[in-house]
Amino acid sequence: MSKKDINKVNHIDLDSIKDPKFLAGLNYEELDVLASDIRSKILKVTSNLGGHLSSNLGVVELTIALHRVFDLSKDKLIFDVGHQCYTHKILTGRKLNNLRQESGVSGFQKMDESPYDVYEAGHSSTSISAANGFAIARDLNKEKYNVIALIGDGAINSGLALEGLNNIAHSDHKVIIVLNDNGMSISKPVGGLSKFFANISTSRSYNRMKHGYQRVFSKTKFGRWILHVSSKFKNWVKRVLTSGNIFTALGFAYIGPVDGNNIKKIEKALLRAKNTKKSVIIHANTLKGKGYKYAEEDETGYWHGVSPFDLESGEPKNKHEGMVSWSHVYSDITALELQEHKDAVLISPATIKGAGLDCLDKKFANRIIDVGIAEEHAATLASGLSLGGHHPIISVYSTFLQRAYDEVSHDLARMHCNATFLVDRAGLVGADGETHQGIYDEAYLSSIPGTVITMASNIDEAKLLYDESFKNHGPFFIRLPRTLTCKQDGFNDIEHPFGKWMKVMETSKKTVVISCGPLLRALERALKNNRVECTLINALYIKPIDKSMLNEILEAKKIVIYDPYSTRGGLVDSTMAYLLEKKFKGSISAYFVPDEFVKQGTIEQQLARYKIRVEDVIEELKN
Repeated sequence: MSKKDINKVNHIDLDSIKDPKFLAGLNYEELDVLASDIRSKILKVTSNLGGHLSSNLGVVELTIALHRVFDLSKDKLIFDVGHQCYTHKILTGRKLNNLRQESGVSGFQKMDESPYDVYEAGHSSTSISAANGFAIARDLNKEKYNVIALIGDGAINSGLALEGLNNIAHSDHKVIIVLNDNGMSISKPVGGLSKFFANISTSRSYNRMKHGYQRVFSKTKFGRWILHVSSKFKNWVKRVLTSGNIFTALGFAYIGPVDGNNIKKIEKALLRAKNTKKSVIIHANTLKGKGYKYAEEDETGYWHGVSPFDLESGEPKNKHEGMVSWSHVYSDITALELQEHKDAVLISPATIKGAGLDCLDKKFANRIIDVGIAEEHAATLASGLSLGGHHPIISVYSTFLQRAYDEVSHDLARMHCNATFLVDRAGLVGADGETHQGIYDEAYLSSIPGTVITMASNIDEAKLLYDESFKNHGPFFIRLPRTLTCKQDGFNDIEHPFGKWMKVMETSKKTVVISCGPLLRALERALKNNRVECTLINALYIKPIDKSMLNEILEAKKIVIYDPYSTRGGLVDSTMAYLLEKKFKGSISAYFVPDEFVKQGTIEQQLARYKIRVEDVIEELKN
C-alpha cells in the first residue's frame, strides 16, 4: 500500500488501545495501515530509548494475525526470548513510551504487566518446551485452549528447542509452533506435492474425513490392520514424493513456507493450524528489520539491539569521544592473542557482533567458530579442542554462560582443560532487566573446582590477565562489564604473579578496602578526593583469593569488601570465610548485589537502588 493510499484510511491512536478485540472489525487495508503505524511507533521509541529493533519490525503483521485468529486472553502465546513482543504489547493496551526504563514496560514478556503475557524469558529456545508443558497441563485439566510457540530460525537450532520438538512429536498434546524464519539456514520443502500434502493435512474437510475413516475402521481387528497398512502407505508416499524436512520426519503437520509479512496469508495458515488435531509447524518467512532501510540491509546484526540513534542517518545519538566498550578492548587483545598463539581458536555462541569480535573474521576466519545459540555445545567443543592440542577462547555473555554450568564443570574443569573465557556483560547490565543481569557467574563458577576467576580494573590489567590465561591454569575466566573505558593506543606490558592481589594505595593500615573491576578505579579517585586514609587492595583474582595478602591485613580494625559486579557468593563470601577462619577481630562490611532478580533501569539506578555506589562506600568510611 502506497503512502497516498495509507492516508485515505483512518488511523488508530495506538496509545488508546485497551485490548486486541478491535482487530476483528478492521479490513485488510486498515490492518496494513495499522501495521505501518506500529512500525513507525517502534522506530520512534527505539530511536529515543534503544531496544530490540530488527526483530520487532519483522513480526508486526505476524503478531497482528496471531491476535486476530486466536483469543489470546484464553489461548497461550509464548514468545521465544520475548524481545520481539513490542507489537504484542501495543495490541494488548501497553504504551511503549517508557520502554525498558525503570518505571516503564519491559522489553520482554512480563506476567505482572498483562494477563496476555503468560510466560517470561530472556534466553533463547525455551518456548517449545514451555508450550509442551502448557499443553500437557491443559489436557490433564480437561481444558480447551490453544498453545502457540513463536520461535525464530536461529533459536530452533538450539539443543533445548530440538529436545522440545522431539518430545511433542511423540505426544498427543497439541501445540502450534510458528517458525519465524527471517533468513537463517533452514531447509525449505519445494515442489507442488509438498505444498499439496501440507494443505490437505490441515484442512477442515480433510480432518473430518480422516477422523471418520479412523472411527469406522478402528472397530474391528481387520479394520485396525487396514488403518495400520494405509497409514504406512500414506507416509511412504509422502517420504518418496516430497522433499520433506525435519518437522515432517518427526511427525508434525507442516504448513509453509508462508509470507509472514502478509496478514491475509499468515491468517489462512494460522486458521489451518487451528483446525488440525495434531501438533503443527507453520513456517513463516519474514523480513527482519522490515520498513527501515538500514535494518533491512543489515547483515551483521548491528540493528538487532540498538542504543538511541538518529532515524534519518542511522547514526548513534550518544557518541562518547575517546571512550570504547570493554567488549572492544578485549576484541583488540583477542586479535593480538590470535596473532601470537597460532593454536588459539575463538568460539562464540551467536554473540560475535555483540562482543565486538566481528572485525576479526576476515583475518582469522579459519580459527573463529560461531556455534549459534548453543552455549553447552560451545563449552564441550572447547574441551575437545583443548585436549586436541589447541587453546580455545570462548566469548560468552555472563547470563548465557549459566546455561553451560554442567559442561564447564564436567567437561572442562574436571579434566583440567586449558581455556580462556571472556565473560562479557558481567555485573549489572541495566535496561534488559532480570533475565540479563551478569551477577551470578562469580558464585556458580566459584563452586567448581579448578576454575580461575578474574576481573581487570584497567586495560593494562586486561592484557596481563589474557596473557596469563594461556599458561596452563585450566578454565580461566575473565569478567568484563557492560560499560565504557578510556581508549588508548596499545597496551602497557605489566608483570604480576599469578593469583596475587595488588595494593593500589596505602595511607593507613587500620582500614582496608578490597575491591575489583573498573569501579575500583572510581573508588580510588573518590578515596583520594575525600582524603580517606586506608589501604585499597585490587582483588585482581577473585578465585583463588590471595591468602598471603589477607594474612597481612589481619591486624586491621575495619575491612570493607566492595564487589558491585556480583552477588555475595563470589569474592565477598570467600574473603569473609577466610577472615573468619583466621579469627579476624575487627569489623567487616560488604557491598554486593543482593540475592534477588534485578529489575530494569540504568546501571546507575540499579547501583543506587541497592546502595552499592562508590558514594555509599565513601559515606561509611567517612563516618
